[in-house]
Amino acid sequence: MPDVLIFADSVTAPEMRHEVPVVVPDPFVYAEKGGTKMTCSTAFEVERIKEAGIEAHAYEEFGYDELLAEGKATRFDIISRHLPLNACRAWGIEEAIIPWGFPTYVADHLRENGITLTPDHQFFADRRRVKNEAELAGIRKAQDAATAAMGAARDVLARASQSNGSLTVDGEPLTVDVVKAAIRQVFTDHSVASDDFIVSHGAQTAIGHELGFGEIAPDEPIVIDLWPKDPESGCYADMTRTFVVGTPPDELVEYHRLVKEALDKSLEATKAGVPGVDIFTLVCEHFEEAGQPTVLSKKPGQVLEDGFFHGLGHGVGLEVHEAPNLGRGGTAELMPGDVVTLEPGLYRQGFGGCRLEDLIVVTENGGENLTDFPYDLTP
Repeated sequence: MPDVLIFADSVTAPEMRHEVPVVVPDPFVYAEKGGTKMTCSTAFEVERIKEAGIEAHAYEEFGYDELLAEGKATRFDIISRHLPLNACRAWGIEEAIIPWGFPTYVADHLRENGITLTPDHQFFADRRRVKNEAELAGIRKAQDAATAAMGAARDVLARASQSNGSLTVDGEPLTVDVVKAAIRQVFTDHSVASDDFIVSHGAQTAIGHELGFGEIAPDEPIVIDLWPKDPESGCYADMTRTFVVGTPPDELVEYHRLVKEALDKSLEATKAGVPGVDIFTLVCEHFEEAGQPTVLSKKPGQVLEDGFFHGLGHGVGLEVHEAPNLGRGGTAELMPGDVVTLEPGLYRQGFGGCRLEDLIVVTENGGENLTDFPYDLTP
């Protein structure tokens, strides 16, 4: 087993949060040597890190006071350059694997002083794939919040009244902001975090991760894509539904039928040992049989704008998009404990589209669907 070195906080760096399941807002040193996990941090964090079962050390053990007294380096340089080097020397680390986001400023100093560092994104992505019980619990909590919020959004849409080609709810125009306010209230009530999410409508629904804006009109697609985070575990959920207030256009009804069939087929195929790209290919073939373009058969270099132009899904955990990949590059086989999305969609630029997304825990014999919410187009 290679030595491991991370220098980051555990709030923004998923590699660190996976190893140290404690909220530490300032960057600190984490290392693995011979199976032992160790940290070097401010004394303020030591006891909490120890409670997580990790050998925790304070800055003072690695010359912090002496370096400050010398006055030859700023506190920033001491923490980000001198202490990581002193800790590596004390722990006997001469070579280590680091995550892709390891700060260059820190790495340069370590390398200049004889420490060999090898960035390896896949190493850290793979070790986070199989979720532990705390992470699974956090994902379930976040998914419960997403489900409740989707229900609140659906209820707002269901209360909308149509008059003179526009929609109102509670006497006010039905806008994206009105729907988002209802969703945010549910997230607050469920104690989950969310910087933003998608409530797009009309032609916006065919534009990637367009967050949505403006007044919602009758008879047009409304795509709601939610990915709240459980603050305690740091883990996300992810789900999408498509609605219409009024009468769904025939084109959208057909999209919805095909997308729901694709979702069902992909869920049936999701199990341990199956490469993600195989499930993606299955969905592409389903759409192409119905005359819909996909990236599976497009010409090299062609940018596909209509049809199924994105991957089928991705891993979810400490990042909302993480390994494994269920797309053209998804050669890795699924394994028990993976948490993945299945999110087929069909779109036409200028019109809009339909996407349905469920969150799945991969098992030996199939997948457990964590998303318990209807797929109906009309609220």
